[in-house]
Amino acid sequence: MADFSQIKEHMDVIGADGVHVGTVDRVEGERIKLTKADSGEGSHEGHHHYISLGLVADIEGDAVRLSANADVAVTFEEEEDASPVED
Repeated sequence: MADFSQIKEHMDVIGADGVHVGTVDRVEGERIKLTKADSGEGSHEGHHHYISLGLVADIEGDAVRLSANADVAVTFEEEEDASPVED
């Protein structure tokens, strides 16, 4: 099991296939909060996304390696709750 205390700000999050998933903003509870720069486009743009620590396979140098390929890992991402917009 990986030592989650080793996960630090600005580390790369890499899928099992070697594809970049995001960049660590910080660890919050049982999740890795990714930077907004890695939030995607369209309705996802400008929101933080989260990856469960349960997907972490290893921590190597400046990279967090996931147990799932990048395309699968992003389907497990969660978005931060957006505040409701009132008209």
